[in-house]
Amino acid sequence: MAENNNLLSPEELAALAEGIDDGSIAVDTGFNLTTRVKKHDLASEDSTLGVNTAALEMINERFVRLFRLGLMEVLRTSPRITPSRAQIVRFGDYLKNLRAPLSVNTIRINPLRGFSLAVIEPTLVFSALDNFFGGTGSGMPGAQRRRTTDRETGEPLPPNWLPPGRMFTPTETRITKIILDVFFRSLKEAWAPLMPVEFDHVGSEINPQFAQIADENDLVITSRFETEGNGGVKGFVDLVYPYSSLKPLRDMLRNRVQADGSEESDKKWRQDLTAAVGDSTLEVQVLLGQITAHYSKVETLKEGDLLFFNKPELASILVGGLPAFEGQVGMTGPQVAVRIDRPISPETI
Repeated sequence: MAENNNLLSPEELAALAEGIDDGSIAVDTGFNLTTRVKKHDLASEDSTLGVNTAALEMINERFVRLFRLGLMEVLRTSPRITPSRAQIVRFGDYLKNLRAPLSVNTIRINPLRGFSLAVIEPTLVFSALDNFFGGTGSGMPGAQRRRTTDRETGEPLPPNWLPPGRMFTPTETRITKIILDVFFRSLKEAWAPLMPVEFDHVGSEINPQFAQIADENDLVITSRFETEGNGGVKGFVDLVYPYSSLKPLRDMLRNRVQADGSEESDKKWRQDLTAAVGDSTLEVQVLLGQITAHYSKVETLKEGDLLFFNKPELASILVGGLPAFEGQVGMTGPQVAVRIDRPISPETI
C-alpha cells in the first residue's frame, strides 16, 4: 500500500483487476446488494406533503351547482356538468393533452400568487350560442360539422374537430365573455366559505402553448369539468392553478377538510336539520283500545251493538301512524285531553 495517501499502487490495482477477471476475488460480498433505489429529482417540488386536493374538490362541487344555475339564467342553457378529481401534474404534461383551437384565458385570482388558466372547449361556446338564439344546442358550426375526414390523410376526424387556426367570431367571443363572467362569479362564491377571492381577466389565446403560466416542469393543479349540452354535445372547462399559488394555503385547505368532518360540524348539521324539520306537520292519534274479532261478526254489526274490551291502563299515542308515547285520557275544563306519561322505546314496538 502507498504510505502517503492510503491509495493502491498501480501494481496492486493490476493484481486486483486480474483477480476479479479470473474469479479468484469475490465481488458479491458487499452490503445491501438487494436494495432498490428510486430516482428522485432534488430540484422538483414534492407534492406528497403539499396541497390537499380534497378541499379543492369540495370547492369544485359547490362551484358546479352555481355555474350550472348561472348558465341557465344568462344563456338559457343548462348543461350537465360533472367535476373530475383534482390532479397535480406537470404543466408540460397537461399541455400535451390539449388541441387548438381553445378558449384559453389567463386569469389572476387575488390574493393567490401568479396566474391561473380557465380553458373552455369551443363546443361549449357553440352549444351556448345555439341555445341563446333559440336553437337546440347542437353545437358545432355547420361548415366544420360537415367535414368528417382529414383532407391530407383521409383519417376520420374527431366529432368536435375545428381547423387549428380557426379564430372565434365576435359573437362567439361575446358568448365566451358571458361564460367567463358566470365562471368567475360562481367560483368566487364557491371559494367564499374558505377565503374571499377576486378575479381579473388578463388575456385570451386560442393556442394553449402561448399561455405560459408556469415552466414545463413546474407542477400545476388541474380541475376538469366535463359538460354535456342539451343537444348531447360534450365539452369541458378546465381550471388550472399553479402549484406554487396554492402551496401557501395548504394548512388552511387541510384544516378546512378536518373542520368539515369534526364533531362541531356534526353538531351544527344536527341543529340545522332540527330547524329544517321543526315546522313539519304530523298527525297525532290516541288509541284507547283494540279488539280482535272474526269477519263474520263484524259483518253483522249494526247501530246500537256493544263491543266489550279490556281498557288498558294507558292509552297509546301514535305520531304519523307509529306508536310514540303512552298516556292517560281525561278532562281539562270542558275539553277531552290526553296526558303523556312516558315515551315508547322503538325496541318494544
